[in-house]
Amino acid sequence: QVQVVESGGGLVQAGGSLRLSCVASGSIFRIDAMNWYRQAPEKQRELVATITSGGTTNYADSVKGRFIISREKNTSYLQMDRLKPEDTGVYQCNADRPGASSRYRFVWGQGTQVTVSS
Repeated sequence: QVQVVESGGGLVQAGGSLRLSCVASGSIFRIDAMNWYRQAPEKQRELVATITSGGTTNYADSVKGRFIISREKNTSYLQMDRLKPEDTGVYQCNADRPGASSRYRFVWGQGTQVTVSS
């Protein structure tokens, strides 16, 4: 079955770094974009970074210059440097599959917790 699995989260002090991984596997449909979201407690989920199959990237203004998204096939990485307490949250990756039915187009992982202490 198609699945997305994130890893690499943890507890880090402000100013530190983490590298998250997102592995999408088992899809018979082409994966176009892979996207990283985060959600802090009592806050709405927000888009952090995206990367297309062609390598085009986009970032939220709040992480520009600190985070870098990259990709190897259907695995994406989110390098997070100079972390701030406001970066704390559950980070989730999804895989966009335009060829799938709309109900199953986006496949989400379970998320990985990132906690940045001050």
